[in-house]
Amino acid sequence: MDDMQEILEDFLVEAFELIEQIDHDLVELESNPEDLELLNRIFRVAHTVKGSSSFLNFDVLTKLTHHMEDVLNKARHGELKITPDIMDVVLESVDMMKALLRSIRERGNDTDAGVSISDICDRLTVINEGRTPEVSSASTTKDEPKEELPVQTKEAPAQEQEAEPEVDVNSLSEDEVEAEIERLLKVRKAEDQARREKQKQSSEQPAPKEQAQSPKPQALKSSKEQTPAHSSSSAVEQTIRVEVKRLDNLMNLIGELVLGKNRLLKIYDDVEERYEGEKFLEELNQVVSQLSLVTTDIQLAVMKTRMLPIAKVFNKFPRMVRDLSRELGKQIDLEISGEETELDKSIVEEIGDPLVHIIRNSCDHGIEDPKDRLAAGKPEKGVIQLKAYNEGNHIVVEIVDDGKGIDALAVKMKALERGIITEREIDSMSDKEAYSLIFKPGFSMAKQVTNVSGRGVGMDVVKTNIEKLNGIIDIESEVGKGTIMKLKIPLTLAIIQSLLVGSQEEFYAIPLASVKETVRVPVDNIYTIEGKNVLRLRDEVLSLVRLSDLFGVKQIFESGDQTYVVVINVADSKLGIIVDSLIGQEEIVIKSLGNYLQNIRGIAGGTIRGDGKVTLIVDVGMIMDMAKEIKIDIRASMESNAQMAKKEKPSDYKVLIVDDSKMDRTIMQKSLEPIGVTVIEATNGIEALNIVKSGDHSIDAMLIDIEMPRMDGYTLAGEIRKYSKYRNLPLIAVTSRTSKSDRLRGVEVGMTEYITKPYSPEYLENVVRKNIKLV
Repeated sequence: MDDMQEILEDFLVEAFELIEQIDHDLVELESNPEDLELLNRIFRVAHTVKGSSSFLNFDVLTKLTHHMEDVLNKARHGELKITPDIMDVVLESVDMMKALLRSIRERGNDTDAGVSISDICDRLTVINEGRTPEVSSASTTKDEPKEELPVQTKEAPAQEQEAEPEVDVNSLSEDEVEAEIERLLKVRKAEDQARREKQKQSSEQPAPKEQAQSPKPQALKSSKEQTPAHSSSSAVEQTIRVEVKRLDNLMNLIGELVLGKNRLLKIYDDVEERYEGEKFLEELNQVVSQLSLVTTDIQLAVMKTRMLPIAKVFNKFPRMVRDLSRELGKQIDLEISGEETELDKSIVEEIGDPLVHIIRNSCDHGIEDPKDRLAAGKPEKGVIQLKAYNEGNHIVVEIVDDGKGIDALAVKMKALERGIITEREIDSMSDKEAYSLIFKPGFSMAKQVTNVSGRGVGMDVVKTNIEKLNGIIDIESEVGKGTIMKLKIPLTLAIIQSLLVGSQEEFYAIPLASVKETVRVPVDNIYTIEGKNVLRLRDEVLSLVRLSDLFGVKQIFESGDQTYVVVINVADSKLGIIVDSLIGQEEIVIKSLGNYLQNIRGIAGGTIRGDGKVTLIVDVGMIMDMAKEIKIDIRASMESNAQMAKKEKPSDYKVLIVDDSKMDRTIMQKSLEPIGVTVIEATNGIEALNIVKSGDHSIDAMLIDIEMPRMDGYTLAGEIRKYSKYRNLPLIAVTSRTSKSDRLRGVEVGMTEYITKPYSPEYLENVVRKNIKLV
């Protein structure tokens, strides 16, 4: 990058963040018009932008900023009072400044922006001359495109400074240009020194609200802690601009490191079981523990470099609420707290749109007209609170208004009118469930279509976007009092906490943020109502579906009299997912399944677990919809399989003999003839496992040789014990391996009995009789 291009990049970085600061400060100034320090700061920021744009020959931007600066200069000298009408014009000029900066960023100039500044400059001149400005017939759009990644915020000095004379750089000689550059650098150095001194003075006070904006999606400023060191006379901020793709790549590498850590921990557990008491285990444990801690610290450090204050999103809402309140003829205050709360940049970029829709909805539908508020005994001015705070590995964003609240019955009737629900559903629907109807596509409570609402789009986008972030929405409301809408979102999308569950032959990861609870319930507690499986859990009726049915997996193994249910929730909707086993909580790294597999319904991605196997990650929002299509009677299916497994005579019992030796299989079969059981044979572990998994036979016991090709007896036993149905299946080792370590390993993998060769037929017969309870 040449010197001029680097100067341009620095100008854009600074200009975007300064314009955002002006936008935020102007809205604050409207509420505090007597705040001279604030007005001085706004003037100085505008003057800085004008000076820099003039130096770089951006004439259109310079002209516009110069006219706005004149108005601000009169106001700060007490010659002009900032009224709402004047503020409208000033804010419109700020919008045009943003458009011009985007044109400079995209095209390298401010002349092709498609924005005419003549009208706004004329109106600014009218204001400067003390006349009343006319209302613009067409203003720039209020909904600004998403700006990219915020960078280090610079706060302009608040002290009053007079405007500097403009310099026509085109008339300067080369030496004079160099002198002008040196002068500007000295001015900038003085400003930075003043800013640092101010930061030092306020280091023990709450930090001022910051807002930041970056002109490049591929640029980021990452800084160290910004609190001045007490041992230093001045605190120097050290920043470095890093391309976002480098941070993304670093995050991917950290993800691989986390996977390696999980794998190492799994291997250590296996080694610890096998070599219990060995001296090297203590040293290995120290190394593994240290590596685990360091990996976690590195992961947190990298995540922190990607973390941005949510102020990046919050700071655009004072202006939006201010404009909406004027458009709607209402009086609305926006109170912001927790804007310093940080979350991953990828989520910062995604959370803006949902919040726009929610706050617009609060302004339009929540806050009443002033006369209605007075009639209800409320203050004329409504209040919307925007809060953010951390809760574990999540960030919670609350939007609270003191408006009229949500009338659940009115919502139900409107949904019925629009064909979203039926009359039968209304009777059984709680208020919480009624609130969730506002997220349905096409739903709107507006009586007429306006620029703000009424088209039935917006809140469904909120639900879709929050679910895409693995987040949940909760609504609380009271008629006449107001509404609280709470968004709970993970801090990062790259690495999440999950609940690992087993369903038939597969393991799945369910994002822990969506898991409300897990319970184990008797199968008898499952009922079918109008074709839907339900479970009464405490005081509510919960819809049920088997995870295996959602993905069309063949139902091979049943869970017996008890079954595990994972209760998930999205917004105000709940669903019970029946699984075969609960593996536990685990931190997982989300991996894309690639273009070929990325559109599988109900699957959000995959992860590699500690044992090196791929586990699919469940898309909770999608399976909530998929569950409505499942019409399988769970209880009838379970009872049917249980009836098929009922044993009435000895031949109903099936014993699977697994041995690669034909002679040994024959001996075992002859030994079992007196019992009268049915014998099935397999020549190796793979064949035996396939017989078990096929579900064609209800196996009551297995006689397993240890030394076999393809899969030995130990491995076979370990595989079988993975399935909850076969945790109590008698697995009888019949082998010539007689050492103590062999027997110990047999116990470890789940062998029920350990018979060594040679043995008597009667002994084998008695062992089998005892284990299948046929006496």
